[in-house]
Amino acid sequence: MAAADTPLACLSFDVEPFDIPVEYGRAIDVEKQYDIGSAGLIRVLDLLDAERARATFFITAEFALRFPAMVRRIAESPLGHEIASHGYTHGDLEPGHLLLSRTTLEGIGRTSVTGFRRARMAPTDAAQIAAAGYTYNAGENPIWLPGRYNHFFAPRRPRIENTASGSLVQIPASATPLLRVPLFWLAFKNLPMPLIRAASRRVLHADRSLNTYFHPWEFMEIQGFGLPAVVRRIDGRPLLDRLAAYLRWLASRAELATYNTLAARAAAEAKA
Repeated sequence: MAAADTPLACLSFDVEPFDIPVEYGRAIDVEKQYDIGSAGLIRVLDLLDAERARATFFITAEFALRFPAMVRRIAESPLGHEIASHGYTHGDLEPGHLLLSRTTLEGIGRTSVTGFRRARMAPTDAAQIAAAGYTYNAGENPIWLPGRYNHFFAPRRPRIENTASGSLVQIPASATPLLRVPLFWLAFKNLPMPLIRAASRRVLHADRSLNTYFHPWEFMEIQGFGLPAVVRRIDGRPLLDRLAAYLRWLASRAELATYNTLAARAAAEAKA
């Protein structure tokens, strides 16, 4: 357990099918979507093993049902990875899916699941998340992302939200104070690394935590699927190398931790 004043760097991956071409009007076979998503997950897990870095994996239940051995590899890793829910499907959140995704993942991974992040950072009622047995939600990005959402003035730091179903820790993705320079997958692919490191230093100093997220499919070769340059820029092995170098840099400045560790810290500080 990290000391109360130790900065925490929380790395996460949204484990899902490679369905992003569909968002841009390109058809892709469902089996191909899962082939790319699962192969990318293997690359990510191998990298984390090599770098001795732990992470949180937000997994859709449908992915877990297709690849139970991969889920158990995550759950049983000596590095202490965390399994969390990314919904039952990577589509709409239907009634009952919050609870069903959690219990499905717990059954396959043989571990408790306390965190949730909805697909595409779509808003989800906090009371419903808490009622389904989760203790934290990591589905906020406090930036303006053109064409997606404008959360520029949303809270940046982890906080407690009290609902009719109980309290819920809200853990936003990290962005710097004032300018809101983002620290998530698109920024990592498109901004120069000196800027990413400078923004990371600023966030760790201001917030004592840094929370970022990627997708395993990014670490595959994803050219030729009709994706815009901002999505396809830097993929496959070059992106793995970039992540490895960033992890080594980050590990010298913070403790690599899971989201449930940060959620527990935020809850404890709220009670103090």
